[in-house]
Amino acid sequence: MFEILIYLFESYIDAGSYPAPDKLSRKLYAAGFEADDIDDTLSWLSALHLQTPDNYPATLEHSGMRFFAELELERIGFEGRQFLLFAEQQAMISAIEREIIIDRAVALKQKDLGLEKLKLIMLIVLWNRRQDINPLLIEELLSPLYSSQLH
Repeated sequence: MFEILIYLFESYIDAGSYPAPDKLSRKLYAAGFEADDIDDTLSWLSALHLQTPDNYPATLEHSGMRFFAELELERIGFEGRQFLLFAEQQAMISAIEREIIIDRAVALKQKDLGLEKLKLIMLIVLWNRRQDINPLLIEELLSPLYSSQLH
């Protein structure tokens, strides 16, 4: 699934969005991705699209620290949790975006999701929520993915 997410971002970043699910499914099959991975990815993206601003308050004002639920601790690795908190503190993401990223990470049902995969989830969430993403942020979120694919 993560290979498909990278492919989508690389292929459709300039377009601003990817095609509708039926057309996207055909394109992914043509690109050589497995049917199960395509179905999983399309389901995951569909749930992401349901994460509209109506599902969350306009802002999450807080002065405390975000504590992770047991399931979140199990699914998101320590480095990933630390990076999420850092990204929010540095205003790379909002508190609401953090919650959407956590939701999508937990939805994968993987134990101890690594930092690189969490960064990809973050990139896809931000891409779905904004028109313009800071190029330096894109580089930060993608660089470990590309280096790990090369080794």
